[in-house]
Amino acid sequence: MANNTADHPPGNSVAEVDHEGDFGCTTMQLRELMELRSGEAVNKIAECYGDVQGICRRLKTSPVEGLSGNPADLEKRHTAFGKNFIPPKKPKTFLQLVWEALQDVTLIILEVAAIISLGLSFYHPQGEGSDDCGQASGGVEDEGEAQAGWIEGAAILFSVIIVVLVTAFNDWSKEKQFRGLQNRIEQEQKFTVIRKGQVIQIPVAEIVVGDIAQIKYGDLLPADGILIQGNDLKIDESSLTGESDHVRKSLEKDPMLLSGTHVMEGSGRMVVSAVGLNSQTGIIFTLLGASDEEKKKVKKGEKLTYFHSHLDNSLSL
Repeated sequence: MANNTADHPPGNSVAEVDHEGDFGCTTMQLRELMELRSGEAVNKIAECYGDVQGICRRLKTSPVEGLSGNPADLEKRHTAFGKNFIPPKKPKTFLQLVWEALQDVTLIILEVAAIISLGLSFYHPQGEGSDDCGQASGGVEDEGEAQAGWIEGAAILFSVIIVVLVTAFNDWSKEKQFRGLQNRIEQEQKFTVIRKGQVIQIPVAEIVVGDIAQIKYGDLLPADGILIQGNDLKIDESSLTGESDHVRKSLEKDPMLLSGTHVMEGSGRMVVSAVGLNSQTGIIFTLLGASDEEKKKVKKGEKLTYFHSHLDNSLSL
């Protein structure tokens, strides 16, 4: 029997590619577009899509009415472009935390001292006990001290073990509490979008590519997007680019909006173009701290969408 994994690569199934074909652009094309800035982005949009309205048409969304909110349509978008969720880095195990605690310089010195102390307590040179009989009483006392000499080294080792276990347990507890708090914050965080012509708030995790999102002063952008309409909009992109100056956004000069950046002035609307691991924040997270498995998934997705887009272009010629 043939191996199915040869026909259906893991991470990005054939069904996902088919759903990308339901739209006028692929995940890879949108990612490449979001990597451009200012004039380059404006020229690329004009060359490939005509204008932002053209991107909306390709994504089958209305700049005014937004998405319909049909569950089947939302599921297609999840499959084609991914969900707006960045998986957290795998937590360290208790044994890993124990190992990290053991790397403390002070504890290493104590461990070496304890081992040396234990070694000396069990070391008895030959002929030491065959001296003059007149030293018998002193010999008995020295022998008692030698027999109890291991206690000092064992006590040091026991103290080190206690310190390491307590430190590792405290770190494990703090990390568990932090992850629980982070999960609650993510579940409670909502953002304003337009669906069926109505302005509603939905959990950030439910935002999909093609959503029309309303942005205003103080918002932390939950996904990448392209500006549709803006009013004196200024964005703080220091978290991604390192630039401290606020960047003015407009349709004519720089319509690209990146996830993880803050709205410092003005308001506007954007069409969501990338979510989750495909957003600029997700790409940076994957490169810096995600697991090897997630990196492989992203690379496989890039290769598959690249192949599919070239196949479509070849067939259209």
